[in-house]
Amino acid sequence: MGNPKAFLEIGRQEAGYRPVHDRIHDFGEVEQTLSTRERKLQASRCMDCGVPFCHWACPLGNKAPEWNDALYRGDWELAFRLLASTNPFPEFTGRICPALCEKACVLNRFNHEPTTNREDECAIIEAAFREGYIQPRVPVRNGKKVAVIGAGPAGLAAADALNQMGYTVTVFEQNEAAGGLLRYGIPNFKLNKAIIDRRISLMEQEGIEFRYNSPLPIPPRGEGVDTLLAALNELCNYSSPSGEAGWGAIVLATGTPTARDLKAPGRDLKGVHFALELLAQQNRVLAGMEFPKADRITARGKDVLVIGGGDTGSDCIGTAHRQGACSVTQIEIMPRPVEGPDDPQNPWPNYPRTLKTTSSHEEGCTRRWNINTLEFLGENGHLTGVRVQEVEWQPAPVPAASPAGKPTPVPAASPAGKPARPVMVPKGDPFVIKAELCLLAMGFLKPEHPAYPESVFVCGDAQNGASLVVRAMASGIETARKVDVFLRR
Repeated sequence: MGNPKAFLEIGRQEAGYRPVHDRIHDFGEVEQTLSTRERKLQASRCMDCGVPFCHWACPLGNKAPEWNDALYRGDWELAFRLLASTNPFPEFTGRICPALCEKACVLNRFNHEPTTNREDECAIIEAAFREGYIQPRVPVRNGKKVAVIGAGPAGLAAADALNQMGYTVTVFEQNEAAGGLLRYGIPNFKLNKAIIDRRISLMEQEGIEFRYNSPLPIPPRGEGVDTLLAALNELCNYSSPSGEAGWGAIVLATGTPTARDLKAPGRDLKGVHFALELLAQQNRVLAGMEFPKADRITARGKDVLVIGGGDTGSDCIGTAHRQGACSVTQIEIMPRPVEGPDDPQNPWPNYPRTLKTTSSHEEGCTRRWNINTLEFLGENGHLTGVRVQEVEWQPAPVPAASPAGKPTPVPAASPAGKPARPVMVPKGDPFVIKAELCLLAMGFLKPEHPAYPESVFVCGDAQNGASLVVRAMASGIETARKVDVFLRR
């Protein structure tokens, strides 16, 4: 700890975003960078706490105090080695992670100015690529093969870990390129896809094989895994007496492919789309893919309504701006979060559920909470507006006692052992929000899986439901360890 008083003398400084009038016209990354001197000063603010809660909060267990100290001292290579010891892809998390470590930082509890771990992390990995600290690592092979199904964050993390353990790894991806939601869900203005390509090229040099445009059928609930194994067998043109296509283990990292729908009247009108339909298509357009005019989803010249108040909804807002939307409105059925920085209803060490204003929100957006969607309105098959209604959330009613002295169940009551859910009550008259494009960004349904053979492992969002990229990566690494233990028996 080079400067034990830095956290008292130096304030938190973020790199910030490019000016709105500049970034709104392109899909380049919006976040800027600090100078080397400024970045070292920010790293010096890390206090080397007696109990570094950042370790506990990070799903990967990143050693922020150690690599922040190395960064402050100017030893960028050591900082990279420490960072890479726990995080396989800092260039991803350094750009898009919500920085759980910063929310747990002691400085955040002290004065709400935590160490800039996420930005420091990104600076370290970019310096490592620039200075040549990162070179292909080709391990000694152990003669065993593992198939990874899905090239999203979890699949990539599992493949990377297994490859370094000596396994011959083949990654099967249904799309034309690797990355999963990193490539097809997160806009380029948050994560330039050249960053993904750079990492995939390195993984290929290290011996991992990627097979694209390879959709593999996942067995339906209640059935075996024969369909999956048969598909692998056909793809690899390989037969094995064991019937498992020569793979010692199979890792399923297929994510959460089913978006939560809104079955309101008029859902089938032209102009109502899932958020990922817009986001994935726009990213493909930027990659050079062409779409027929009839299939192109665009906000140009339209009033846009985004239903859903999370990060995916925010990404839709920024994309709509860059496509030339006339106006953008975002509605959320839940109440408006508290302004922060603390949430009295959700105190530390829980993640603070406070109002989040993203770079996309800063670019212009009408935001409303406690709004329920009733109906999609249209003319000649095309969306013209959405009928909505304001609601309020009230505590669940207390079950009334029956004459016998036993509580009487009420519809709002939750299963035993869980608090009753609040009740949504309509408030005021319905009204119409004008919209020619409506984007549904309400999350994803957790996948259901049959009982697989012991050689099949599930990880990431496919196992846990939709979550953070950093959690998917941690799950991929943990699953790789389980595969290693299984194959070493």
